[in-house]
Order: sequence, then structure tokens, then C-alpha cells
Amino acid sequence: MKSSEKNIRKAAILLIALGPDISSSILKLLPDNLIQKVTYEIANIDYVEPYERDMVIEEFVEMASARQYILDGGIDYAKNLLTKALGTQRAMEIMDVLNQIQQKERPFAIARKADPHQLYNLLINEHPQTVALILCYIQPDKAAIVLSQFPSELQTEVAERIGMINRTSPSIIKKIEKIMEAKFSNIIDSESETIGGVKSLVDILNSVDRSTERNIIGNLETNQPDLAEIVKSNLFIFEDIVNLDRSSIQRILREVSNEDLALALKGASEKVVNVVFSNMSKRAAEMLKEDIQFMGPVRLSTVEEAQFKIVGIIRRLDEVGEIIIGRGDQDTVIV
Repeated sequence: MKSSEKNIRKAAILLIALGPDISSSILKLLPDNLIQKVTYEIANIDYVEPYERDMVIEEFVEMASARQYILDGGIDYAKNLLTKALGTQRAMEIMDVLNQIQQKERPFAIARKADPHQLYNLLINEHPQTVALILCYIQPDKAAIVLSQFPSELQTEVAERIGMINRTSPSIIKKIEKIMEAKFSNIIDSESETIGGVKSLVDILNSVDRSTERNIIGNLETNQPDLAEIVKSNLFIFEDIVNLDRSSIQRILREVSNEDLALALKGASEKVVNVVFSNMSKRAAEMLKEDIQFMGPVRLSTVEEAQFKIVGIIRRLDEVGEIIIGRGDQDTVIV
């Protein structure tokens, strides 16, 4: 049974348990399409086990309490109270459900599901006040990306309007939302989720055996060379060096220049830095630490470029079999 079907059944069981007087009042508040689904489910329920009824009522009470906690003291307050009362796992489950509900209840839900490029194309020709209102309701990081793509004059005008927005009539929001949803629905499927892409492919390739990976990459290099380069650069990231064995790390360090290594470690985590230093002689490690210390501020792009160079060396050594990059549980080393 799908989660949506389960939720309809839970709603039906709850209304049955509450009795006809209370249930009829609740049904009046629901959208027509939901009323049809719930009443159809009620009509098809012959019998409800007492334990199932009790579970549904208990879940409803937990959800209602959690929403009240949020109103009383905010998200963190609600999370703390739920954790103390129900435990960490159950508290997280309830907060996840409430977050999903709140996302659906907030205006411009379809805009929050659009990617920044789609939003830019849809909003670039809209009135600045409309753009400002919509940006207030979508994720801040997504709003920032969209705003940064606008011409400078429009950026300023939209920013000023966002700063001036205090209250907006619900009827106006509903009206704008209806108009924008009609436009968004032409290119955005409100029920779709973002799946696939380079990250998904990399995650899969990181788990397959080496021969499968080489076969797929080889075909991509022939058919989609640009995609192949992006995938290869993401298959092994610089931070993954901590997962290599000592002999592999030492082999890599012999190929890397001190300048690139110092730059790469400038933006690396403490764990990576410690792993690298532990695979060097004491004198070499001290000299490298001095180089990093006296290097001064460095642009992030410069650090990433140095890390990318080292990743290229790692993948080359892996290709010729001088080191081994693990691939899930399917890589077996035979001694």
C-alpha cells in the first residue's frame, strides 16, 4: 500500500473513531477531492482491529501535540519536548511528517519544487512585487540563486520590495498563487521529485565492481565525453583519501608536488590533514606544515584546483593498478 493510501485509511479510521457528529464537522473543512477519497475509504471499511484504531488515535494525538508545541515555542522547542516524551526516533518521524505537511500548506508549494533555473525563466518577466512575494516563500538558498541571476537593477528592486513586505492579504496571495501555478504547471510536475543526475550515477558507480565501472565510463567517453569527465572527477573526491590504505597514500604522495599538496590541505578537513601527515616522514611533515602556515589566505578555487589535480593522479594510479580504490563489497584483494 502506498503512503498516500495509508494516510487516507488512517484518516478514515480516525473519523470513524471520532463518531458522526465530530467527523461531519471535520469533513466540511477538507477539499472536495480529499472528501471523496476519505468517504470512499470509510464506506469500504467493514471492521477495524482495536489495536489499529488505538495506533491511529495515538498518532493523531502525537501530531496534534507536536503542532501545538511548534505554535507555542517553535521547531526546536517542539523537537526537544517530543524527544523527551517519545524518544529520538519517534520525535524525528513526527517532525518529518509535520515538515512535509507544512511545506504543502504553505503558499507557492509548486515553486519550492522547481529548480532555480526554472524559477528564473518563469519569474524574469513578472512584476517585481510578485517576484518578491514568491521569493519570500521559497527556500532561502534557492531564492538567493534566482535573485543573483537577475539583472542588477531588478535585483535591487526585488530586494527592496522583499524588505518592505510586512503583511499581505491571504486573498491576494491565493490569487497570485493560482495564476503562478497555472504557469508553473506547464513545465513543472508538482508530484515529481528530483532524481537521477550526476550524483546518482556517481553513487551507483562507486558501488559497482571495477570492470562494470570501466565499461560504463568507456562507453560514456565515446558517447558523452563531457558527462564522462564530470562523472570521473566526482567518482573519487579528495576527502576520500582517508579511505585508502597506507601504502596507497604513500605512493600517491610521491607523485604530488609539495605546492599542490600544501594548497590542497589548506582547505581539507582535520581528518584528511592528519592522515596525510601520518604517512610522511617527520621532517617532511614539519616542512609541509610550515609551507601551509606561511601561505596566507588562498582562494577556494585555487584549493579546489590543487585537490582536483591530486584526484587525477589518484585515478591514474588506480587505472594502472598501482593503488586500489575500494568499490563497495565487490573488490577483493588477492595476496
